[in-house]
Amino acid sequence: MATVFSVLLLFLSPLSSGSESGILAARLESRYRSATTLQATFLERYSENGTVLRTEAGTAYFRRPGKMRWEYDRPENDLFLVDGKTAWFYVPGDHTVTRAPAKQSEDLRTPLALLAGRMKISRICSRVDLAEKEKPLREGNAVLRCEVRGQKNAATSASPDAAFGNDGADAVFFEVARDTGDLARIIVRQAGGVAVEFRFENWRFDPPIPENMFHFEPPPGVAIVNGELPDAKS
Repeated sequence: MATVFSVLLLFLSPLSSGSESGILAARLESRYRSATTLQATFLERYSENGTVLRTEAGTAYFRRPGKMRWEYDRPENDLFLVDGKTAWFYVPGDHTVTRAPAKQSEDLRTPLALLAGRMKISRICSRVDLAEKEKPLREGNAVLRCEVRGQKNAATSASPDAAFGNDGADAVFFEVARDTGDLARIIVRQAGGVAVEFRFENWRFDPPIPENMFHFEPPPGVAIVNGELPDAKS
């Protein structure tokens, strides 16, 4: 489960209003910006040098401003929750919960934070282009490449890690449905051949999600660890 939030990672450089990348970025923003709550099923894949090492799945919930709940049901029933102030990572099988300041996992530079924030791509990306060499999951979709703010070029920048904490990133991609603007996939590729991919389906807009779903009370007997979230949850 580890992968999500160490990469839980947008002002677009001037794009012609007629360019396909600009149109799709605007469509993506418009599709999600008006919703107060969001819900989707997700598949998360973590790979190194092209080899998939871990695959997990579950349901994600978002509530503006700044709240997220990721319920993992495969292969284990884990929970990652951001209540607006604190991020919690609960592993029932280990009887432990790690908590950290929400800013460590909800940084406005991260793609997933868009869904719980103001859905403004320009907060993360200084430029968005069509990634024509990236094959989309579905016919009719397009893949956008995000040039992360503060990271001119991952290969040549004097400080390539500045935009993504200590991990750095080679590329961030958004797969978008051309007709609806639905977000189908996010890919974050990092230095060293590490990649994290999130695939989304069954989007629901403004579902009735109770506020208490974004509150976490550690069960009795569970050890609480303060500090950085393990692995990608930091």
